[in-house]
Amino acid sequence: MASKLLKPPPIPISHVYPPLPNTADTMRAHTPLFSPTHCISKKKSSRFGQRVATSSIKSAQQSVGMSGSDFLTVSQIKDGLFDAFRGMNRGIFGVPSEKKNRIEELVMLLESQNPTPEPTLCLDKVAGSWKLVYSTITILGSRRTKLGLRDLISLGDFFQNIDVAQGKAVNVIEFSARGLNFLSGQLRIEASFNIASNSRVDISYNSSTITPDKLMNVFRKNYDLLLGIFNPDGWLEITF
Repeated sequence: MASKLLKPPPIPISHVYPPLPNTADTMRAHTPLFSPTHCISKKKSSRFGQRVATSSIKSAQQSVGMSGSDFLTVSQIKDGLFDAFRGMNRGIFGVPSEKKNRIEELVMLLESQNPTPEPTLCLDKVAGSWKLVYSTITILGSRRTKLGLRDLISLGDFFQNIDVAQGKAVNVIEFSARGLNFLSGQLRIEASFNIASNSRVDISYNSSTITPDKLMNVFRKNYDLLLGIFNPDGWLEITF
């Protein structure tokens, strides 16, 4: 309900993550192609609004040391973004304002070169499996403490699997619990989406599960809080 960037085939920066409510996310997409697909999108739910970026897992990228105004190609802008994402842990636990402003500047620069102005007319570009690399959604303060994300629980990868033919998306958030002999598990959220405009899809939550049961026991008391953060209900606008 957003892939990695080297050379453009038309790259989608879309965030069908329903990456988190009201979000713009950046991810990578796994596709049968050797060249990666990238997508940027904005999400909105009844409570949140964020940006997300994604990228393909197989792609390799090199960073370039330029300021946003110096970038000349889509490829260089993408490289600059991935360089800026380094060490940010996807932005989930906060990003320094200077770094956040730089990322936003690069995202807007990339969006200005969007090769697919009507993305919902060719949703096959976002079909497949995506890995979240950056989001403006954050888990801070008491929410992070209540969910045990300071000492007990570690966040793993975030994936989104998009089935365009069925109009469905599945978000998978991986966890590991250090206090439970490094138990690993995942939160799986299933959602449906419908085209709302040439650039936007409406997203509806269907169901969610946490496996295994031992991990569910850890989150049971604050499950509504956890789901509230990752609930994809709302809309997703694909901006690249």
